[in-house]
Amino acid sequence: MDAYRASYGISNYIAAAVNLAQTTMRSEIGKITLDDTFSERDMMNENIVQEIDKAADPWGIKVMRYEIKNISPSNDIVDTMEKQMEAEREKRAEITNSEGYREARINESKGEQQSQILISEAQRQRRINEAKGRAKEIELVATATANGIRRVSRAIEKPGGDIAVKTKLVEQYIDQFGKIIKNTNVSVLPTETANLKIFFEGVGTLKKHTQNSHSTSSANPQGPTS
Repeated sequence: MDAYRASYGISNYIAAAVNLAQTTMRSEIGKITLDDTFSERDMMNENIVQEIDKAADPWGIKVMRYEIKNISPSNDIVDTMEKQMEAEREKRAEITNSEGYREARINESKGEQQSQILISEAQRQRRINEAKGRAKEIELVATATANGIRRVSRAIEKPGGDIAVKTKLVEQYIDQFGKIIKNTNVSVLPTETANLKIFFEGVGTLKKHTQNSHSTSSANPQGPTS
């Protein structure tokens, strides 16, 4: 850009620019990691151009472009990089495996929780159904008992109903009394047992009288005539 300064400002501006470029390149490479050396070429080229252009301005030259064509590290550095890459791959594999294991444990926990919820809901519904069934059963038994009591009550109100009830009670008394006598060694009988014959004779007479009264009423429905 300025021949005078390029001739008298520096003895050999080409060699000086090359040395400055190499020094600046070492400084820029030292700022980044070894793995980023290959991926950050564009950034290094731009930074080196800026530094050389600034330093070469008194020389009357202007650097327009600088580019790193190739980087050839030593064998030791290559081995180190390969080991580092291998360690990074193993680390990523372990992270992936741990993430997968964690997700699996989370899914198993969620599945177990959902299973317990479903089992609890099923048990609760079963208890509700059983309670409803027992309530329905009690209701049916109570309804049937009430209907039976109403029928017995209506039957007692009819002619001869009270005699039938007394007769049924006597039959049950005799049946239970017979079981007691059968299962005991007591030979002394209560006084009421001796009066059973008299009671039955009275019941038979009353029943016969009731039947005769019904027969007379049926034969003369108009009542007595004068």
